[in-house]
Amino acid sequence: MMSEKDQPENIGELPGDEPQQEEEPTNLASEPLASENKVEPSTSDPEVIKIQAWWRGTLVRRTLLHAVIRVMVIQRWWKQILTKLMERRRRAALETFTRKEWAAVKLQSWVRMWRIHRRYCRLLNAARIIQAYWRCHSCASRGFIKGHYRVTANQLHLELEILMGSGPCIVSECIPLPIKQ
Repeated sequence: MMSEKDQPENIGELPGDEPQQEEEPTNLASEPLASENKVEPSTSDPEVIKIQAWWRGTLVRRTLLHAVIRVMVIQRWWKQILTKLMERRRRAALETFTRKEWAAVKLQSWVRMWRIHRRYCRLLNAARIIQAYWRCHSCASRGFIKGHYRVTANQLHLELEILMGSGPCIVSECIPLPIKQ
C-alpha cells in the first residue's frame, strides 16, 4: 500500500509537471451547475487523507474477502466431486470383488456337491448290488441271508440277517459318508 508520503497533497493534482487543465462547460444555459454550488473540502487536510486511505484499504480487503469466498466455494465443490468419484471407484471395486468371491464360493459348492453325489451314487449302487444278491438268497449248506439298507444325510445303515441252522446272526453296520459340514 502507498504511504502518506507517496500520495499527492491535492487529490486533483496529476503527477508530473503539467497542471491540470479545466474544461469549460458546454452547457450554454444560464443556470449554474450543481458542482459550482457545492463546497469542496480541502484535500490537503491530513484527516481527509487518512479517511481516503482507510476507505481504499476497506475496498481492497472487501475485494480480497470476496475472492477468498469464491475460492473456498470452488474448492468445496471440487472436494465433493472427488469424494463422489472415489466413492464410485470404491463401490465398483467392492462389487467386482464380491462377484469374484461369490463365483469362487459357488464353484467350490458345486464341486463339493458333485463329489458327494458321485460317492453317494457309488455307495447306492454297491448297496443295490449287495441287496439284489443277498435278498432271499438260498444256500442249502449255509441257510438264508436277508438284508436291507437305509441312507441318511451322513450315514449308510446296513443290516444283514443270516439264518443258519444253529440260529440267526444279525449284522448291523453304519458306514459314515464323508460330507463336509
